[in-house]
Amino acid sequence: MQLNYKRTILLGLAFFSICAFWQMYDSIIPLILKNTFELGDTVSGFIMSLDNILALFMLPLFGALSDKAGRRMPFVIGGTALAVVLCISLPMFDRPGLLIPFMIALGLLLVAMSTYRSPAVALMPDLTPKPLRSKANAVINLMGALGGVYALLAIKVLVKQPDGGLPNYLPLFIAVAAIMVLCVFLLRLTIREGAIKKAMDEPDEGQETAVDASLAPPVRRSLYLILASVAFWFMGYNAVTTAFTKYAEVVWGHGVGQASTCLLIATAGAVISYIPIGFIASHIGRKKTILIGVAILAACFAAGGFIATNFSTSLYGIFALIGFAWAAINVNSYPMVVEISKLGSVGKYTGYYYTFSMAAQIVTPTLSGALLEHVGYYTLFPYAAFCVALSFVTMSLTRHGDNKPVPKGKLEAFEDM
Repeated sequence: MQLNYKRTILLGLAFFSICAFWQMYDSIIPLILKNTFELGDTVSGFIMSLDNILALFMLPLFGALSDKAGRRMPFVIGGTALAVVLCISLPMFDRPGLLIPFMIALGLLLVAMSTYRSPAVALMPDLTPKPLRSKANAVINLMGALGGVYALLAIKVLVKQPDGGLPNYLPLFIAVAAIMVLCVFLLRLTIREGAIKKAMDEPDEGQETAVDASLAPPVRRSLYLILASVAFWFMGYNAVTTAFTKYAEVVWGHGVGQASTCLLIATAGAVISYIPIGFIASHIGRKKTILIGVAILAACFAAGGFIATNFSTSLYGIFALIGFAWAAINVNSYPMVVEISKLGSVGKYTGYYYTFSMAAQIVTPTLSGALLEHVGYYTLFPYAAFCVALSFVTMSLTRHGDNKPVPKGKLEAFEDM
């Protein structure tokens, strides 16, 4: 049983373009809000959370709509086209006094991006046999990381700080829009969605055959437990990644550079672990791989509560393990959700996955922020360890969503496409 890596890489082009956009968005929009429109941290923080709030409703909606349409590509192409136009238009409103037009354009851009994220991500499980989805998701995550790298390199090369003025972000936005167009063009040119899906439409033994069939109660319970696990580990991980540089500034009194290096090491550790984790999961199962990752992540955060009171080079090793653990979790959690989805509902379940992960990233800054402000910064790592430990409990109780073998003859027919 072999994964078609060429096709999977091509499927990952959509996620590459999505991640390139969001890396640019997270890096540049806060600067525009602060420097051009002189907004405070509270207002800017609320505006930057709008994408997550919008995603709570838009991602399940458009995932379900793409299920009903029976095709993902029209949503990917249409959403990308609209997003590209708005992306190029946005810097034109980056002028003092144009906050309202800027916010209107930004809101429309966020809506456009929300229309095709679930359909784009759902292409992978649509066109990949179930036992190979962890391997495939590893490739998709790697493509997303490369998209983020592309955006960071574009920022470094194209954004220049003029003396006494504001940067011109238009070349950067054009560069990101151009890669979005190129990725979707190549995706449309090379992926025969209808033909591949036709080979995948024959249900596996025991799989639901009716689109509107209800999940059996034990399966539904597993779905809820997986989604709860997703929320808990995102709450823990996101708390550390968003607050660690400030933690270093407050607790260490310096060392923001070292803190940034720790986060970079965690990212690099995850990136180089994606493909090996896919192979590990294909041999021992998704659930076991996730539980190993969760145990390592919780242990690292717990250790951080003792070690990170002062900077130590041992933190580099801990954050490398955090990256590995996060890869073990991230590569396998989404395939577990869509593994138990009903026939013809992968897009909707993709939306569920993102709803819970996005909700966690909305809730945790408030909860962890309150602890940091009113109790003390020493609560950061215990808070993260507690959240991740909760996910270990919920994931341990899950009984569905793991790998299942595919009949050889069916897989051979699929691989020929």
